[in-house]
Amino acid sequence: MNKKKLKFILQEGEGQFIEFKEKLDKKAAQEIVAFANASGGRIFLGIDDQNNIKGINIINKLKSQVQDIARNCDPSIAVKLESFENILIINIAEGKNKPYSCSDGFYMRMNANSQKMNRDQIIELSIKSGKIRFDEQICSDFKFEDFDDEKFNYYLKLARISDNLGRKDILKNLKVLPKKGMTNAGVLFFAKEPYKYIGNSKIRCVRFKGNERVNIIDKKEVDKGVIGNIEFAIQYLNECVPVRFEIIGSKRKEYPQFPEKAYREAIVNAVVHRDYIDNGEVAVEKLKDELIINNPGNSLVSKREFGTTSRLRNRLIADLLSRTVFMEKVGTGIKRIKTNCEKNKNKVEFKLAKNDFFVILKSKPLNGVEKETSKLSQVDEWLTQVNARLTQELSDNEKKIIFFMIKNNKINSTDLQNLLKISRVMANRHFNRLIEKKLIMRKGSGKSTYYVLIEVEKDV
Repeated sequence: MNKKKLKFILQEGEGQFIEFKEKLDKKAAQEIVAFANASGGRIFLGIDDQNNIKGINIINKLKSQVQDIARNCDPSIAVKLESFENILIINIAEGKNKPYSCSDGFYMRMNANSQKMNRDQIIELSIKSGKIRFDEQICSDFKFEDFDDEKFNYYLKLARISDNLGRKDILKNLKVLPKKGMTNAGVLFFAKEPYKYIGNSKIRCVRFKGNERVNIIDKKEVDKGVIGNIEFAIQYLNECVPVRFEIIGSKRKEYPQFPEKAYREAIVNAVVHRDYIDNGEVAVEKLKDELIINNPGNSLVSKREFGTTSRLRNRLIADLLSRTVFMEKVGTGIKRIKTNCEKNKNKVEFKLAKNDFFVILKSKPLNGVEKETSKLSQVDEWLTQVNARLTQELSDNEKKIIFFMIKNNKINSTDLQNLLKISRVMANRHFNRLIEKKLIMRKGSGKSTYYVLIEVEKDV
């Protein structure tokens, strides 16, 4: 502190981070708690409410009294003391163990005042600081007859967990089934209908005409559990995000309007980090030139910390998902969204509202050259470039096969069975029809058999 800084502080007066007190009084504990529950601040002893320096006798007894007041808060608060001339400055950092209280209750710094917190504010602060975690709470109403073994087995497959232990032992090891019953996280992952127990378990996907959220082209709302919701939302955007591509010889260059890796990450983040106590749903909205992913609940970090600090609201959900391919690196989602948008020449905006967090991906307006094309119409574009095939008509399933091969260069029987949910016999029939139409050819033999597009093969 120096005279110049002090003069500036006196001119500015009391505010969010500054409190003046002529002397140490009974309300000092309230002020210390209020700053610790907010973003920290400083109390200047020896300055009155009119910003006049009155001075105070700075002795060891006074310093000890201040330290005792801070230590007697619950939990105790560490403060740093400094003096400048005849002013004692109490420095209070933002608390890492919120909420804090004193003998008079819980207080929060709001602008130039320290206000007593009500029940809902205390609960909100407890949730935000991780003292109360919704995903770890027991869902007392859950009945095991509503447990979905198919979802559970699918999760074990994704997480590469052996089922040798048995269902209940695995659930206990995953910490979703403590002695008192199934946790909310367990319900969100493995219940047949999570919405039956948790009213905001759904995810909503909407496609709008144009760039205003007015005319709805399509709307889907699903309740498939955490993993099912994520997979559905990603697939929904995969099918409606335009992709322009060029084929030159055997090489195919894709130009998606929005990068899948970016919106995939945004969807995962929304499902994992949302506030499940809030009544809203995760919403994925596709406009003509924007993608908006809405994460209900305010951010756990300040705007200043955003992008550099990660805090988990739903620790158990994050842990379960981190075992799968959907969330391999906890705490790096924002960076990956930015990186993939930069690579694809998209702008990205992170909007922190009072009760919501938005990720907004923006693209340049589509023009006549960059046509909006669905997955199936991309196959038509490919057929246009191989003129010899123009007179041939393909079924939707055949177009799906061609599209898969355009993206992956080849396909085998297992790929096709998974793609169309068909048997091996039916897969072979599809391959034979496409071979007869001279669009694909067989390569390899036995279990190593695969198929490629004839045009691609000719140029290799």
